[in-house]
Amino acid sequence: MKKLMTLARQFRDDDNGAAMVEYSILIGIITAAVIAIIIGVGIYVKDQWTTLCTNLKGSDANVTGC
Repeated sequence: MKKLMTLARQFRDDDNGAAMVEYSILIGIITAAVIAIIIGVGIYVKDQWTTLCTNLKGSDANVTGC
């Protein structure tokens, strides 16, 4: 019985599980932020490329690749 009580106390005092959950949440938040940044940069680059192609087509009718 004493061994069971010791094991229960060790389990209660062990913070590894809580730390694991906290780190998992932190990794999730960082991942979501990185995905949002990548999407934002992609939209910005696409808009800039479209603007460049529009400007080039306006100045020269022989532009290809846009």
